[in-house]
Amino acid sequence: MKYVFWGGLALVSAVFLPQLATAEPDIDRMSVEELLPLAQNEGRVTVYSFTSRIARVEKEFEKTYPGVDLIPSDMSSTEQIARLKTEAAAGISNADVVYLSDTPVVLTELLEKGLIQNYVPPRVEDRMPNEFKVPLLAPRLSTKVLMYSKEAYPDGSPIKNLWQLTAKEWKGRVVMVDPLQRGDYLDLMTEFVLRSDEMAKAYQTQFGKPIELDEGVDSVGAQFIVDLFENDVVIVGSSDDVSAAIGRKGQKAPPVGFTTYSDMRDNEREGWALQVANDVEPSNGIIFPAVLAITTKTAHPAAARLAIDFLMGDDSKNGGPSYAPFYVPGDYAARTDIESHPDAVPLKDLVSWRVDPAATAKLRQSIGDLILLLQ
Repeated sequence: MKYVFWGGLALVSAVFLPQLATAEPDIDRMSVEELLPLAQNEGRVTVYSFTSRIARVEKEFEKTYPGVDLIPSDMSSTEQIARLKTEAAAGISNADVVYLSDTPVVLTELLEKGLIQNYVPPRVEDRMPNEFKVPLLAPRLSTKVLMYSKEAYPDGSPIKNLWQLTAKEWKGRVVMVDPLQRGDYLDLMTEFVLRSDEMAKAYQTQFGKPIELDEGVDSVGAQFIVDLFENDVVIVGSSDDVSAAIGRKGQKAPPVGFTTYSDMRDNEREGWALQVANDVEPSNGIIFPAVLAITTKTAHPAAARLAIDFLMGDDSKNGGPSYAPFYVPGDYAARTDIESHPDAVPLKDLVSWRVDPAATAKLRQSIGDLILLLQ
């Protein structure tokens, strides 16, 4: 009799036990070719996505994999998180794949509570840094940064220091989405507080004196938020609203504001003149991972994995048709073999703060409470 030893236990080798069933194949290790017939048998995959660009992915996916219907559902990360928690409480699972930003909440409210699971397609796992594979797969980096109109300001951004946004000249001329409605904007506000030392130095540079905090304000970053709201920051409903307010052509003195760098992709279609402000102290905003995951109770496990593999792009230098909606200035692929868009500021030169999801998660509730008081 032959034995296999593992961890001090003697196990009879399966070679001598033909009556035992062979182990089920590991679906996480399957190739696209192995997943496809299983996915076609399942017939469909539902993707909750924080970006409307999922509609373009749908067409390419169904053309590439006939017999598998990709059903996109466009909703913000905040909406997704709420819906997934509600569905889980009701014992149902309508989504198979989720595509989200707002990673601090995703990690604490979805991953740690077992509502989603990580999946890294074998095809791309050796083409990505570990930080973008665990605890969740990040296909790309997204942003919330300061933008301006290059038509109105052809010589560059009128803002060189974030504290200018709190000055009288810009009263009522700074636009952003409500941080209490969109988590990535709350993450941006939180980052101001986490970077209080840098914000203090920028204040000294702008005004030539050390900052003095208002009574009851406990950090320089929080003081910036207070001053920004007291300077009548304009709150709108969506990033598209911000981009339109800033970028619409024909304005003599348009506002500036925080939105997604990649909204520049719509300049020609929408008649905008958006440009990123990248010469700003101490930073122009935040850059953070957009993440993909599978719902723990997915009814279509093979199709879910096939969809995630597809969303990672093909083997070409720009990710091919499946990645085309995201191959734009302002989005940065996590895969090392996909080249940055030629019209983008190189990632190494982008003056955005990289978000630490764990640090943000600890602080964001108190920042939300502050903003609620300011509103």
